[in-house]
Amino acid sequence: MKVGILTVSDRASAGIYEDKSGKEVEKFVRENFDVSEVRYRLVPDERELVAQALRELGDVCDLVLTTGGTGPAKRDVTPEATSDVCEKMLPGFGEAMRLESLKFVKTAVLSRQTAGIYKECVVINLPGNPRAIYQCLTPIKEAVVACVKLVK
Repeated sequence: MKVGILTVSDRASAGIYEDKSGKEVEKFVRENFDVSEVRYRLVPDERELVAQALRELGDVCDLVLTTGGTGPAKRDVTPEATSDVCEKMLPGFGEAMRLESLKFVKTAVLSRQTAGIYKECVVINLPGNPRAIYQCLTPIKEAVVACVKLVK
């Protein structure tokens, strides 16, 4: 499986701090999926830049996992960019991740992560908190693999 990791963060893209969530996504992917290649991108919270990066990664990857930009703040635009790009939305992924996250964080309902299909690529939004990566991906990992196979 070819996997794209897209971190959406104004501060990380400006070099203000290190992108820890993108590294956590890569760690999870390499531990849990049969990965042949990982591509990484880092962009600021700009809807068109996020959409452009999703298209670029989606054109060459089977799965794109985003991290960041899923909250309710004005600059959080990852779900909107995802819906701009995807032909079909898969809301069950976001629902399952929020349900699991509620076990750890009472404000998990504020997260707006979603998923969709762009061409033959599955796109899944994850929160930007590094601790949330394993919490969110663990309960959906079998569904991710099944979805990637179905889309192909």
